[in-house]
Amino acid sequence: MGIVNIDDNLHDQVRKASTVSCRSINAQAAFWIRIGMLCEMNPTQSYSEILARELRAAGIVAQPVKVAAA
Repeated sequence: MGIVNIDDNLHDQVRKASTVSCRSINAQAAFWIRIGMLCEMNPTQSYSEILARELRAAGIVAQPVKVAAA
C-alpha cells in the first residue's frame, strides 16, 4: 500500500462524503477511485448502471420497493 497525495480541498470532500456514506476516509477514496476507473472504462454506461452491475457481480439482488398507501 502506498501513500497518495491529494489536494487539501479534495481530502476535505472525501472526509465529508465518508461520514455520509458510513465509510472510512480510505474506503471512501477507494470507492471513488474504483467507480471512477469503471466509468472511464465503460463510458457508455451511467453511474447507476455500473453500480447495479457491480452489486449483481457481488451477489446482491435488489428487492422491489414497496410504496406505502397515503
